[in-house]
Amino acid sequence: MKSKWKAMGAVIAVGVLAAGCGSGDSDSKNGLPKADKLAADTGARYKEVRVPALDGLTCDKGNGGFHFGNDLDMLVAGDDDLKEVKDTGDDKVSCFGATRITLSKGRMQATVPNLTTRTSLYEKVADPAAMLDKVFSHTMDLEKGYGRTPVGEPKTFTTKDVVLKCQQNVSDTFPMTTCFWANYGAIGVVDFFPPDGKHVPIDTAAAQSYRFATGALTAPSAS
Repeated sequence: MKSKWKAMGAVIAVGVLAAGCGSGDSDSKNGLPKADKLAADTGARYKEVRVPALDGLTCDKGNGGFHFGNDLDMLVAGDDDLKEVKDTGDDKVSCFGATRITLSKGRMQATVPNLTTRTSLYEKVADPAAMLDKVFSHTMDLEKGYGRTPVGEPKTFTTKDVVLKCQQNVSDTFPMTTCFWANYGAIGVVDFFPPDGKHVPIDTAAAQSYRFATGALTAPSAS
């Protein structure tokens, strides 16, 4: 048994995610307000990653008491050309729902969040769509080397606020859905655990990632 599972008895946390994601008014059935293209850069930049209020979920800073270990946790990679904003505090946020999700491997079990996130803030992302493609490709290739296996094809979404790219994958036998998102001042990743032992649908994950991103990047300052 791999060493990352030896500590799982210590990461049993309270409360996990319900199968459904919070709903909201939008142009799509899953709550994602699609657009032809990202709106023009207003110059707004961000000083911190905030904990958003998401329907049906309880969110807080940190990884929710669980991590895969062995470099299987998602991150934002491939952003070396960008200048990050310094001293932004904890860039991790995790959200739990009312129904528990439990991962099992052998005799070990762990309760996990609905979703975990990582967000990086930058002085400027000149071309969010191009940088999103770069970060997605670099990170997913990196994660394949650590044991994440992509499933199906990625799907890209455009809204006026952020651009998103999502793909289902398998991490240590567990069906995960991962969405990366970007705008002119930030790039983030949202990793969804399986609420019913199956992948969270990509459209649902994209809508929830959009709600997270727009909620976490409130109160921007003009640069």
